Amino acid sequence: MTATRFDVLAIGDALIDVIAHKEEDFVAAHGLAFGQMQPIDPAHAVILHEAMGSCEEICGGSAANTIAALARFGLSLAFIGQTGRDRAGAIIAADMAANAVHFPVPPIDVPTGRCLIVVSSGGDRTMSTTAGASAWLPPGSHDPAIAAEAGLLYVEGYMWRAEQTREASTALLRTARAAGRRSAFTLSSEYYVRAYRDELAALLDAGLIDILLANEGEIAALTGLDSLDDQLAWGAARASLTVVTLGSNGAVAIAEGRRHDMPAEPQGPVVDTTGAGDMFAAGLLAGLVQGRDLATAMRMGSIAAGRIVTLVGPRLPAGEDLQALIERRLSSIPS
Repeated sequence: MTATRFDVLAIGDALIDVIAHKEEDFVAAHGLAFGQMQPIDPAHAVILHEAMGSCEEICGGSAANTIAALARFGLSLAFIGQTGRDRAGAIIAADMAANAVHFPVPPIDVPTGRCLIVVSSGGDRTMSTTAGASAWLPPGSHDPAIAAEAGLLYVEGYMWRAEQTREASTALLRTARAAGRRSAFTLSSEYYVRAYRDELAALLDAGLIDILLANEGEIAALTGLDSLDDQLAWGAARASLTVVTLGSNGAVAIAEGRRHDMPAEPQGPVVDTTGAGDMFAAGLLAGLVQGRDLATAMRMGSIAAGRIVTLVGPRLPAGEDLQALIERRLSSIPS
């Protein structure tokens, strides 16, 4: 197999996250589902954004958050995602450059997408997303052959909500498989798993995914099964590694017929669970790319997730050494 140009290539939404702290009554007043993600039309997004008042605006998107965390491990990275030719798009491009992430997709004349996140005092987050430019990847925006240049392709499930992004993601997965590269897929959203269950199941049945990542709701929606054991068995029949995150109960994985349970790694009070799954994925994938065993890679994911929930938003502070934090925690935890 030829050498790779990138350790990880990801495809996903390129969004700006808009974060405010409100309680459940605010969520209900605006017709949102507490603690869940749902799409929102642009007009409603403008009204909700204004009602949220003082907000924090930061770069977001599920796979983009994972890539930003992977950059803390000194890996060679690339990202495929569509932005608009506007201030938000310029912010995202600058963020990618600051993280040394190859970002080859030029902006288009569609507003950059945004995710409006309402965080409760208990750390639950209600997310309302207007995809904007993220729903588009026009032909010629990137060369699918880039997937053959990456050791691992990481795809987020949000790409299945629109035709262009679905086709682009599938092309990358097929290119990666033809080149003998590994692929990982995160289901991303219970809402979209329910909407595209048959298409996602067919993707797994086609053998295009090596690593499947999900949370409890997502894996239940995908499999239609009630038992976690049955859900893991369903995943094991279709992917070489299936990992399910369980919130405060940690995570569980199945690979080569063996189950691996990993406890959560809290590092302080839970402030905001936004990005916990994205950060878990970063720690897990970093471990796998570095050649660590699965138990260690899962522990790396739990440590990374346990750090992000102590902060507001899905990104670590500038300059924080995630690799060093993980190594300290690994050395202090018995094998």
